[in-house]
Amino acid sequence: MAFSDFKTIPEVLERFRITYTVKDFVHIEEIPGVPSEQFLQEFEFCIQNIDVFASEAARCEAIIFPILKEIYKPYAGDYALWIQKAINYDETLNGTPDYLISTRSELGIPVVGTPLIILVEAKKNDFDQGWGQCLSELIAAQKINADTDFPVYGIVSDGMLWQFGQLVRSTFTRNRTSVTMDNLAVLFGAVNAVFKASTEARSETCQ
Repeated sequence: MAFSDFKTIPEVLERFRITYTVKDFVHIEEIPGVPSEQFLQEFEFCIQNIDVFASEAARCEAIIFPILKEIYKPYAGDYALWIQKAINYDETLNGTPDYLISTRSELGIPVVGTPLIILVEAKKNDFDQGWGQCLSELIAAQKINADTDFPVYGIVSDGMLWQFGQLVRSTFTRNRTSVTMDNLAVLFGAVNAVFKASTEARSETCQ
């Protein structure tokens, strides 16, 4: 069974006995000068000249990945960004997340370190299915990490709308507030808040 076989959040909750809650855990803080003027110019060029919503591939390549990559850059010294990298825990929890942020493995670039953040594109704008897939991937990440107290974070996006979730122990928390592409400063602040929260959790674990 692959991650994509999970179609809804309730299906995953019942299968793995996960509790569901809703509250704002993403503390959005806009970052001065972010996104950069260069990024804004490139992004605007794409919006004006390319049908960025023409297909799933277009949304991923023209919107989702550029935003994720730009926010990832300051963390690149410690984290690795994976595109379509398969992860496997067992016969039920395996597959290929759209995007994965992990720690950098001491074995080198080809090896996935500790999974931290998973981003799933909402296929056909279906966020229910997107979260079903994302939550199953978060459970796999948690089991691979072998530490249920260590939070793993999920993002589901169709390019325009961005939603956030967190799995700690047996509780999945969905962020009450979603953000949109219409305000890039707020969107960057929200995604960066997830990176920041993951970094702080790592620091606490290493102490």
